[in-house]
Amino acid sequence: MTSEPLHPVAPPSRRTVVAAVGAVGLTFALNACGSEDEEPSGAAGSAETAEGTEGAGGAEGGGTVVARTSDIPEGGGKVLTDHKVVVTQPTAGTFKAFSFECTHQGCPVTGVSEGAITCPCHNSRFSIEDGSVQKGPATQPLPARKVAVDGDSITLA
Repeated sequence: MTSEPLHPVAPPSRRTVVAAVGAVGLTFALNACGSEDEEPSGAAGSAETAEGTEGAGGAEGGGTVVARTSDIPEGGGKVLTDHKVVVTQPTAGTFKAFSFECTHQGCPVTGVSEGAITCPCHNSRFSIEDGSVQKGPATQPLPARKVAVDGDSITLA
């Protein structure tokens, strides 16, 4: 008797191994790009929004309350990721809102400082007054969003 296997098995080819590794990597990449619906609802912005929604019935136009006027610093602003908007206060009592997606490649902007809305992907900067480009590579301004102030509530129209 011999101890040789009846059906010898060849090792996987290089092409098979590379394809398998690529498939695993693609699976991880797709899972990392999951939808925003998977985020926990207990974020700080959600509590603030839920609190503000109760008073939305009295707001003009019945828009969604996104912030309180006291949340938005004068000469600055705040990125409200739950609503995909940036609300700014360029001068005392003047509130503006813009899309939070950079017009260069759609990255969400992440901050407001020194009179500018900033995108972390390629360092584009936009004016808090009108969303115009202050520094590229973006070439188009951030789209404006309609905003209304009723008392201390800021709503998107």
